[in-house]
Order: sequence, then C-alpha cells, then structure tokens
Amino acid sequence: MSGQKKRALVTGSSRGIGRAIAVLLAKDGYEVIVHCAGNLKKAEETKAIIEKNGGVAGILQADLCEPDHVCRLAEEMGEVDVLVLNASLQIRRPWSEITLEECRKQLNCNFVASMMLIQAAVPYMKKQKWGRIVTIGSVQEAKPHPDMLVYSASKAAQTNMVHSLALQLAGDGITVNNVAPGVIYTDRNVEALSDPVYAKTVTESIPVGFYGTPEDCAGMVSLLCSEKGRYITGQSIYVDGGKSIQ
Repeated sequence: MSGQKKRALVTGSSRGIGRAIAVLLAKDGYEVIVHCAGNLKKAEETKAIIEKNGGVAGILQADLCEPDHVCRLAEEMGEVDVLVLNASLQIRRPWSEITLEECRKQLNCNFVASMMLIQAAVPYMKKQKWGRIVTIGSVQEAKPHPDMLVYSASKAAQTNMVHSLALQLAGDGITVNNVAPGVIYTDRNVEALSDPVYAKTVTESIPVGFYGTPEDCAGMVSLLCSEKGRYITGQSIYVDGGKSIQ
C-alpha cells in the first residue's frame, strides 16, 4: 500500500456488506485494508476487485472474538482515517440454550473488538482533527429476534457506544455513526432466503416489499465517510426498507 491516500480499515470485508463497503470506499479514493477472520481466499477476492477497479488494497487477518488477535490487528493497521466496524458474529439459538462461550464470542466480536479498535484509531484522528468511524449494527437493535438475544443486545450496546463517543469526539473533527441494516441478501442468509415460502414471508414483512443488497448499505457508509457527511454524527441510520418503524 502506497501510504499517499487516506486509509480505511473495513473489518469483515472479505464478503457481503463489508466487501461492498470496501469496494466503494476504494472507488471513493481510499486505500482500503481488507480484513478477514479466516477465509483468506475471500479476502483476496475483495482485494482483486478493488485493484481491478484501479484501487489500492491490503489484507489483514484476525479473529475478533479473541482480544489478543484484536490487539495485533490494532498494531498492524497503523494510522487510519476511516474505521468501519462491520465484522460480527451471529449465533442463532433460544436464549435458554446459549452457552457462556457463545455469549463471550459474540460480545467480544460485536462490541469489545469495536471498542478496542476505536481506542487504537482515535489518537491519529485527533492529531489530524479529522476522522470517520462507522459501526454496522442491525435492525435487531430495534426489533430483536427471539433466537438472537446476545447478538441483538451486543448491537444495541454498540449503538449506545456510538452515541457516547460521538459527543466526546465531535470537537476533534471525528464523526461516529451507526448504520443498521435490515434484511440484506448476503451469503449469511442466502440459504434461508432460498426457501420461497420463507422468502415470501420475509418480503411481506418489509414495508418497501423487497430485501436490500450490500450495496444499499455501502452507499450510506460512503456518504458518512465523505465531506458530505461532516454534519452527521451520533446517529443510528436504518437501511431496512422501513422495518424498524413498523
């Protein structure tokens, strides 16, 4: 990576929403650090797409469920202008069956890792009086799924952190926002949505009548990371086809 452009780290950008964000930020002119937990091949695919479009990208690998991996990622990422915290872990299970280990992993990945990476990124942002931090939440902050209690709670905690940090960092030229997707067609839920009966039920539950794409989320993140988004901070913006206001 050349080090001449503004730099952006997008966690969980080997596929899905994270990939779409990484590709669009590269088109916006950022050097992008593609992050993956384990699927290096998918991360390389994201990097190849960026480079094919004339962008610049590198890859870092770390399991965000493990704090020591997060510490290593924080060191390896160096100084970044934009931090997009997209990586998450979602374990679907009735609340009465959730194990302590499943709880630990989801909280670490979805909340603790975000806080640690923000702690690492903010000093440089403060120094240059400019920075953009975007967390990727979920419509479950407002509409929790009964079988995803820990996931929903971790996303709500992340949003609360965004509100607090936005006030504390506003005077340093740093905006902090949350983008909360609704039903997005990604490989995380492609199997479930391939069932026509289930897909029909889901579609009918969304006011606009269709589910979104990763690019729908990426467009909002791009705006928030640009100068056009300079007056937006402390917000949780739902990209959900109206699901959260039902």
